[in-house]
Amino acid sequence: MRKIGSILLVTMLIVATLIGCTAPKTATSPSEEAVAPAQTATETTGEETAPAASDIKIGVSFATMQEEKWQRDRAIMEAKAAELGIELVVQSANGDEELQNSQCENLITQGVDALIVIAQDSSTAGAIVESAHEAGIPVVAHDRLIADCDLDYYASFDCYVVGQIQGQFALDHAPTGNYFLISGSPTDNNAHLMREGQMSVLQPAIDKGDIKIVVDQWCNGWSPEEALQYTEDGLSANNNDVVCVLTSNDGTAGAAIQALAEQGLAGKVIVTGLDAELAACQRVVEGTQSMTVYRRFALLDETAVEIAYMLVMGIDPATKFDVSTTNNGKIDVPSVLLTDSQYMYAATADRMQEIIDDGWLAEADIYKNVTK
Repeated sequence: MRKIGSILLVTMLIVATLIGCTAPKTATSPSEEAVAPAQTATETTGEETAPAASDIKIGVSFATMQEEKWQRDRAIMEAKAAELGIELVVQSANGDEELQNSQCENLITQGVDALIVIAQDSSTAGAIVESAHEAGIPVVAHDRLIADCDLDYYASFDCYVVGQIQGQFALDHAPTGNYFLISGSPTDNNAHLMREGQMSVLQPAIDKGDIKIVVDQWCNGWSPEEALQYTEDGLSANNNDVVCVLTSNDGTAGAAIQALAEQGLAGKVIVTGLDAELAACQRVVEGTQSMTVYRRFALLDETAVEIAYMLVMGIDPATKFDVSTTNNGKIDVPSVLLTDSQYMYAATADRMQEIIDDGWLAEADIYKNVTK
C-alpha cells in the first residue's frame, strides 16, 4: 500500500471525476471543495490494489502541543481526515527533536502510508525523511521546511511575508526609538524567514538612525521563559527606554508583556505576535498586545492532509493546488505556499470580528475580560 503501482482505468475515472482537469489550482477555503475519499479498493493487473480511503493511515508528528495553536491544528486535521475517510495517527514530541525522530520511526514501523511532519529541528528532521523513504513512505513538511533531504512536499504560509507584516506594523506605530528584537527558535527555518522579512522593512530605518536595535535575541524552542528574561534584562539595561518589542509569536509576546507590565509599560510599548492564540487576542482587545498575525490555519491544515492523501492515492497535488518550489539546501521541494492577504494579516483590535467570522475563536472568549 505504500507504493502505488499501476492503477486500473476504473480508478483513473474515479480520480478524474473527483479532481477533474478543470479543477481550480488554488488552495480552497475549508468550506469549499475537497478531494473526495476513494470508497473502495480497486484491483489492478492482479499484482497490487489501489488503497481504499478507509485503509489509508497517515502519521502526523507535531513538534509540540504545548501551544494552544497546535492543539487547534490537530483538531482541524483530524476533522479533515474524517471527511476524507482516512485515519490519522498523531504524535507530539514536546519540543524534543530526538523524541520526534524516535516517534516517527515508530509511525513508520506501524505502517503508515504517509507522514506529515511539523519539525522541531529543520536540520535533524532530514533523518525522518530518509527513514520514511526507505520504507516507501512520502513525507509532507507542514508549516516548517525540512532541510537537506529529498522531501516530497512542503505546505506553509510564506513566513518571510509574516515577518514583513510584523516589521511594517512596528515601524508604522513606532517610527523612532529603541527596539527589542526577540526572535523564535534558531533551529526553526520559519523563524529565520520571519527575521529576514522583519529586517527587510526595518533595515532602512536602522540605517537612517531612526530606530536602534538594543536587544537582539533568539528563543530556543520559542521559549516564553527566555523571552521574559531577555525583555527584563533589556528593560534594565536601557532604563525602560523602549518603543517596540518585536516578538515573533504570541507565546513570546505574552512573556514580553509580563515583563513590561512589571514596569508599568504594558499597553505603552508596541508588541507584535503571531498565531492569533486566544490569550493573545484577549490581550489585543484589552490593549496590552498591539497585534497578532492571523493566518487562516484551517486552510493550511486541511491542505497538508489533502496533499498527503493525494500522494498516497497517486494523484498529483498540482491538479488541485498552485505548486511552486522551495529550495531546502538539497532539492527544489514542490511547495504549496499561502502568501496573499486573504490568507494572513495583522489582526488588531478592530479586526477581531474577521477571526470570529472565520470560526477560529469565539466572540465570547475573545471579549471575556472586556466589553466589545
